[in-house]
Amino acid sequence: MLRDRNSSAIVAVRDIDRARAFYEDTLGLKRLDGAGEEMLAFATGETVLTVYVSEFAGTNRANAVTWDMRGDMVETVEALKAKGVAFEHYPDLPDLTLNGDIHEAGDIKLVWFKDPDGNILHLIEGM
Repeated sequence: MLRDRNSSAIVAVRDIDRARAFYEDTLGLKRLDGAGEEMLAFATGETVLTVYVSEFAGTNRANAVTWDMRGDMVETVEALKAKGVAFEHYPDLPDLTLNGDIHEAGDIKLVWFKDPDGNILHLIEGM
């Protein structure tokens, strides 16, 4: 029923202006028109990331958004780090080696970082 449909992520935030700065300026996403005062929409690949105000912002302790990288993981991590993004390190994850800020398992590269509300964002390459 849904296998031929695109899906998209939705992320709760407390401060929409702070979220706009992070997702638009830090991550470089293009903001789409018409979302409203307490909701933003960003183009990301062929999908849309929706960011909205909620009292429950940052309460999810799992990945909120995942981006599929295409051979540019190292460059993206360096660019984000230059903009002040701090990466999460999970040294106890089985079968992964931490190389700088990038977790590796063979050809697979993974990184995690948080937005200003603590939502966990994830980049993956090689899957």
